Amino acid sequence: MFDIERWQEIFDTIRKNKLRTFLTGLSVASGIFILVILLGFGQGMRNGIEHEFKQDATTSIWAWPEITSKAYQGLNPGRVIQFKNTDYEMAGRMFKEDIEYESPRVFVRSVNINYGSESLVYGIRGVSPEFQFIEGFSTVEGRFINYKDEVSLGKVAVIGKKIKEDVFKDVESPIGEIIDISGIRFTIIGVFNEQNEREEEVIYIPISTAQRVFNGNDRLDTMSYTLPPAENFDEAVAQAVKFKDNLREYLKKEHKVAPDDESGVRVWSAMEEAKRYYGITNNMKLFFWFVGGCTIIAGVVGVSNIMLIVVKERTREIGIRKALGAKPWSIVGMILHESIFVTAISGFAGLIFSMALLEFVGPHVQIEYVKNPSVNFNVAFSTVMVLVVAGALAGLVPALRATRVQVIESLRDE
Repeated sequence: MFDIERWQEIFDTIRKNKLRTFLTGLSVASGIFILVILLGFGQGMRNGIEHEFKQDATTSIWAWPEITSKAYQGLNPGRVIQFKNTDYEMAGRMFKEDIEYESPRVFVRSVNINYGSESLVYGIRGVSPEFQFIEGFSTVEGRFINYKDEVSLGKVAVIGKKIKEDVFKDVESPIGEIIDISGIRFTIIGVFNEQNEREEEVIYIPISTAQRVFNGNDRLDTMSYTLPPAENFDEAVAQAVKFKDNLREYLKKEHKVAPDDESGVRVWSAMEEAKRYYGITNNMKLFFWFVGGCTIIAGVVGVSNIMLIVVKERTREIGIRKALGAKPWSIVGMILHESIFVTAISGFAGLIFSMALLEFVGPHVQIEYVKNPSVNFNVAFSTVMVLVVAGALAGLVPALRATRVQVIESLRDE
């Protein structure tokens, strides 16, 4: 391996065939480069999906009413289902052991919002105190709605950080400021921060206040829950599916919706959605491995073909070596040495370039559902090691062919 003369022979051969060696190495390097970039992109998709799901609690489950599409128990299709407080309270009692956090929500519509002389256009939601844990946001100033606010029909509001930056930029803190919602004064008690900036353009008020003051009844737009942590991902998915099915069954029965009616009552599970997206990314990763692997194989085949040409060109030299007493393993080593050297150098060049590209460009990628494309260095390094072994195998056939060169015939070769 450290035979100086052999290294001199290798470099001498490379110098004589610069273009051929470069193109061979380029095919190998491009194979590794494409594979690493594809794997990095796949990891970036997984990171992006995880980032999107972290905006809400991963175990969150949401239920909302829609319009029925099938007749059931003498009732015509096209009925508008409406959730009530009793639905929420009954579900909370029925599934108490399965619930970690729960909150109903109502959308306050057709209201005017004013701050001083400025008219504001933001969404208003009535929620319970536990809603902040379901949405997964944090309070950066003041506090969120509490149970006292809910029980006392408090005229308090929590605003998003984006609203603070847009509307209250001239005051030191919006805490204690008054906003007017259709003639009713609400005191700002907190500012919340969301990963999704669009969700920061919302004003939250106690659900009891929203229902009593603005809706005038006990209607609900959504019911949301989170489940306790599970031992592992598969158990968490099974837990979410069971809760989702039970909740949907109860709500359909309560509102006389046909069991096979996909409309009427909708229940959505973040955990199930996460599993579906992770399954897609895993399949894409397998596809990327296949594409990258095929590219690498093409490069290795190129190396094998080049080494066959090398053996053909050096037939006379190999014959002379054998005539002078060179052993078969020496001939094999000479061919394998060059094959491994070209493959290893090219593979590491492709690895370094691709890792550098991901390192410098990855954090700046701004694509939806793709975040910080990267690849585990150990995986990439192991791939190059496999490539080196493949390079050795690629050179093995030409090397064995070289050992079968007959001395007399090789000396006649031109």
